Parts: sequence; C-alpha cells; structure tokens
Amino acid sequence: MTTAPLHLSRDAIDFMLEECGTWAIVGLSGNPNRTAYDIAAALQADGKKIVPIHPVFGSPDGPSEVLGEEGYASLADVPFPVDVVDVFRRSEEAGQFADQAVAIGAKGVWFQLGVIDHDAFERTTAAGVPMVMDTCPKIEWRRGA
Repeated sequence: MTTAPLHLSRDAIDFMLEECGTWAIVGLSGNPNRTAYDIAAALQADGKKIVPIHPVFGSPDGPSEVLGEEGYASLADVPFPVDVVDVFRRSEEAGQFADQAVAIGAKGVWFQLGVIDHDAFERTTAAGVPMVMDTCPKIEWRRGA
C-alpha cells in the first residue's frame, strides 16, 4: 500500500471539501478562460461561497465581482471569515498567501495543481492549519471526497 505525501492528506482534503463553505480564491479574475475561474465555478456549483482575491479589484477601473461575488484586492480586505484560501499563483509566490491565510484565521489552505512550497506547508501546518498542495478540488471530488 502506498502512503500519500503529507501535503495530500485525505483527512485535510475531506475536511476542506466537506466542512468548509467559504473559499477565497487567490488569483481569480473575471477571465473565464483561466483555470481559477473554472474551479471557482465548480466550487460554487458544489454550494461553496467563493471570494475572488486579485489585485485588479483594488484598481479604479477594475471589476468589482466575479461569478456574482464581490472581489477583494487582498485577503486582509475580506470583511468576513474565510474557511479555505485556495491559491492559484506560481509556487515561488504562493507561500505569502499561506502566511496571510494563517493571519486571517482561515481553517485551511489549498495550493492548486503544480503549486508547491514545502516551507509554506511546514509553517502553515505548524500553526495548526491544514494544508494541501499540488491537487485540485475537481480531481479530489472524483477520488471520492
């Protein structure tokens, strides 16, 4: 039997997919051709509230919402609790968002497929916040979450 790496803990994945209702999507803009948009729509279809996080929401002529949800320029700008911070950024940029997730009291951090930062994983889990990396909610739903 093969054991999954710690960053693919079935318990952490199931917790986030089954028990967490508000997902901040870091890197979500209004571009329907981007993967973040597709995953955000899938999360909404599963009953999750999505919270778009992207610097475009802080610009004067930027959009104000995506998929019917108000967007914010940063995690710190969100005026209500966030359960999961789902990160669509390059690995070398992703760790700061894990740290911000811990700072705002998120219950979990999810780094999308191809996004890996083992140091961020160590910091986040040491702070008591479950984290998964290098996978996607749609993949995990198919695996039986």
